[in-house]
Amino acid sequence: MNPTRPRRLRRAFAVVAGLVAASVVLSGCLSGMIPDASPRPTSSKAADTDGVAENLLPYYEQTLDWSVCNETFDCTTVTAPLDWTDPSKGDIELSVIRSRAEGTTEPIGSLLTNPGGPGASGVALIRDSVSFAVSDPVRQQFDVIGFDPRGVGESTSVTCYDAGDMDAYLYDIPENPRGTDAWTDELLERHQDFGAACDENSDGILPYITTENAARDIDLIRAVLGDTQLNYLGYSYGTFLGATYAKLFPDKVGRLVLDGAIDPSISGLDVGITQGVGFESALRAYMADCLTDDECPFRGTVDEAMADLGALLASVDRDPIPNADGRMLGADSLMTAIVAALYSQDSWDYLTMALTDVLQGNADVAFQLADFYNNRQDGAYLDNQTEAFRAYNCMDYPVDATEQEEADATALLEAEAPTVAPYWQGPDPCEVWPYPPTGVREPITAQGAAPIVVVGTTNDPATPYEWSVSLADQLSSGVLVTRVGEGHTGYNKGNSCVDSAIETYLLDGTPPEDGLRCE
Repeated sequence: MNPTRPRRLRRAFAVVAGLVAASVVLSGCLSGMIPDASPRPTSSKAADTDGVAENLLPYYEQTLDWSVCNETFDCTTVTAPLDWTDPSKGDIELSVIRSRAEGTTEPIGSLLTNPGGPGASGVALIRDSVSFAVSDPVRQQFDVIGFDPRGVGESTSVTCYDAGDMDAYLYDIPENPRGTDAWTDELLERHQDFGAACDENSDGILPYITTENAARDIDLIRAVLGDTQLNYLGYSYGTFLGATYAKLFPDKVGRLVLDGAIDPSISGLDVGITQGVGFESALRAYMADCLTDDECPFRGTVDEAMADLGALLASVDRDPIPNADGRMLGADSLMTAIVAALYSQDSWDYLTMALTDVLQGNADVAFQLADFYNNRQDGAYLDNQTEAFRAYNCMDYPVDATEQEEADATALLEAEAPTVAPYWQGPDPCEVWPYPPTGVREPITAQGAAPIVVVGTTNDPATPYEWSVSLADQLSSGVLVTRVGEGHTGYNKGNSCVDSAIETYLLDGTPPEDGLRCE
């Protein structure tokens, strides 16, 4: 066997997580400060059916059955076609939650939100942490809407493994040496088994779990809520979902904010490279900060400390550390822990704790971070984010890179992200997904859409700043707002310049000046 066979960038999509991963540390939950509210009517306005094709009218004319949930919210389900091109193939259900405008009985309208992923639950975001998702002035004037996209959470969902099988898939250490053909074949077999389980357990929905279908679902939700235009706040992957909506329905665009953007024009290979370099940059920023603290387990310059961290990763790759629950901490799980902590500067102290413990042979905090990233708690998985994440990405991204492109990408990654690179590569799971991709990678212009505000953070590791710049340039009506700083996404993070610009746009319809830079 040839041990130097080209290795695809295995983590090409594995770190485009969402808003919650950018902000929650270790506890794995958020408690929104939800004010008490008296019971209110749970009806919706008349549906907007303007321009709807006749065969889709039954969906757009449906009456929503709202009920009070979690005491202060309204919940309902929306029925959508499994296949928007052929509604006769059957239906799916979309779970929707509404947080009523807190300061008025005549809100501006609905503000749909998406926390990213793909695969993160929009219902859970609003139910558990509406004040984190949307700032108070906006909550006062909008009905804030969370929804689980098709395949996700409480909607008709992708189902693959039980907790035990998922543990083995995410945490088991390969038997064969990293980088060999045997290692590649072993991982591909794992990925193939996972995809087969998803297909067997998901009742035929996998070919239809695409961002384009999810964007059409958004238009249905908008219409049955009675809004003639879409007001939308999308984070991380939610920016791609929102931009896709604008491409399909430019005349229905109202006030769209896309925070922590994904560039829709670049390939999955480029996504993997750019993210790897982004996390290396964030890791260096963390290390520079760590070295100023006596509690930091590293010493010397940033370069020296990064070299020591690289040695630590190589050490646990050779000799994994046992955890109390029987799992073994290898380099892949340790890298997952590092990635989880780099989403937010607020999590850097936990990364210091984890690395200090690993140096002493203790894997507990590192596994807490990795479990948080995978939404695992007490041996159970709290949602299906991993399954839905894979389903969307394997259908959205063509697997079309040549061997030369992969070799060039690997060389670039190893040069610009030497600490991260050894653990960023491997066989692409989408090579063995049960269905071929249907998505395309191309610029989105959304010609004719109202102003769309794109927020980018300069050292965002998961959705690097250059992607926000690119998306704002592609959109015919794009407006770029820059947050100078660390971490994933920019709005509602304590930067008054960003928050004021977004609030003014959402509340008054006045977009900020293109190129606004918020220090």
